[in-house]
Amino acid sequence: MSLTLYFHPLSSFSHKVLIALYENATPFEPRILHPDDAALGARFKALWPIGKFPVLRDEARQRNIPESSIIIEYLDQHYPGATRFVPEDAEHARQMRGSDRFFDLYIHAPMQKIVADTLRPAGKNDAHGVEEARTMLATALGMLDREMAGKTWAMGDAFTMADCAAAPALFYASQVMPFAATHANAAAYLQRLRHRPSFARVLAEARPYFNLFPQAAAAEGAELKRSA
Repeated sequence: MSLTLYFHPLSSFSHKVLIALYENATPFEPRILHPDDAALGARFKALWPIGKFPVLRDEARQRNIPESSIIIEYLDQHYPGATRFVPEDAEHARQMRGSDRFFDLYIHAPMQKIVADTLRPAGKNDAHGVEEARTMLATALGMLDREMAGKTWAMGDAFTMADCAAAPALFYASQVMPFAATHANAAAYLQRLRHRPSFARVLAEARPYFNLFPQAAAAEGAELKRSA
């Protein structure tokens, strides 16, 4: 098998890539990174010394591809399927990449800041940084709520890389700062994403790892509610 993905099932940026792989049923070999598997960790660090995941290894082309957006564009170029993640039209592609960056930088990043702060040692928390992150997240959710009025997916009718970015960012954001009661359009968009078979599969595979998430009870409860 040509493609190998190094990832973790709880990782939100790993989710972004997994959605793209599952959308087109792209064959790949999963390599789940775990602190107890030192040998796999060493092989991963040899491929990508930065050590951040996900990373895609393409044996056929002898390439290592890091960074979730770059991986999805690589798949769209070299392993295309029925779902095309990057629009052919250059202007539409630019707009899509802007949407992808919006989800990663203004929803994904502040969400991760809030979560990461709960994992800091006692006395090392960054209350000011968390407050800033919550403000940014609230602002971004308000922008998204207005943008999604009357739309199905981030770019309209077509599911793209921007939606791959939106799904895990909004799912985890809904756990750390619930927005269903305040941002109806954004919440309805998240529900459509959760019912997309590719993302539903990602969440089902992540379920055994939810106990590792600091907001585990909320995440598990939300997933059980969806499955009921």
